[in-house]
Amino acid sequence: MPSRREADDAERGANAPDSGANADADSRANADADSGDPAGERADPAALARAYYDAIDAGEYERLASLLDPEFVQRRGDRTFEGRDRFVAFMRDGRPNTDTTHAVDRVYPSGPGVAVRGRLRDADGDVLFAFVDVFETEAGRLTSLETYGAESSDG
Repeated sequence: MPSRREADDAERGANAPDSGANADADSRANADADSGDPAGERADPAALARAYYDAIDAGEYERLASLLDPEFVQRRGDRTFEGRDRFVAFMRDGRPNTDTTHAVDRVYPSGPGVAVRGRLRDADGDVLFAFVDVFETEAGRLTSLETYGAESSDG
């Protein structure tokens, strides 16, 4: 099964309007992340959001924590997580399925934060649900996340 980044790149190729500047930003963010320097992802809210999904998908919970403000809050239809430590603990230990990947369909970088539309896939590549995440950022960290999800029967 392709990684989330490979799936994103393949889909972005099919959706040409998202392939230009975002591909360059992804390359810079990947170079920064590979070198151990998160400066690129912290300077760009869209790259910061992508780094969030990469950290979750890779099970890199220390990296995930480093991307979040200590007062991070996630709100979603079924619950709210207040505080970075509670959220990271849930992602690490409380999720019913940790063998998932986030397929990012589109990133909307305009505004005070960034919005992301995508699909959560299981280990077989089946779509568990579609989502829209709306992030707020401040000082190079994610400060809040509002998640909207819908079950999906198509891939």
